[in-house]
Amino acid sequence: MRLIISTILLLACIAARASEIDDTPKMQFIMELSVNIGSPLQVGDTGKGNRTIIPITGGTFSGPQIKGTVIPGGADYQLYDNTHKRNNLEAIYCIQTDDGEYILVRNIGIATDRYFFTSPVFEASSDGQYSWLNEGIYICRPSGFSDNTIRLKVWEVK
Repeated sequence: MRLIISTILLLACIAARASEIDDTPKMQFIMELSVNIGSPLQVGDTGKGNRTIIPITGGTFSGPQIKGTVIPGGADYQLYDNTHKRNNLEAIYCIQTDDGEYILVRNIGIATDRYFFTSPVFEASSDGQYSWLNEGIYICRPSGFSDNTIRLKVWEVK
């Protein structure tokens, strides 16, 4: 009996040590989006900050397991915080895969002069082939800008 308890304790110590050694999250590339945007709509100072709405007018996306188009009609609702000199971002839009499935994207984050990260949440059909998007935690960062397009890369935290 003592041998069994000693073995269990030894295995528990080995497992604990292994998790201490390699507990850094890994990232897996999911997709890159090329999002077309329209002219910004300036709401102005709302008392909470300066609100700007940037219409999403279309685009494309692709990754190892997914590809399709960005549906026109969404927007990026930005709120600039003058006190902290940062832009609070919340983009809500829909994408459609090449095989016809719609996926809602809600992408929330912040941008400053040195930092720009968001965390998208995906809502795909729970019985569709992209339901795996519903289960992850994702990080997004811009990979390029042009006059009417922003490119965004998305990784899943593993």
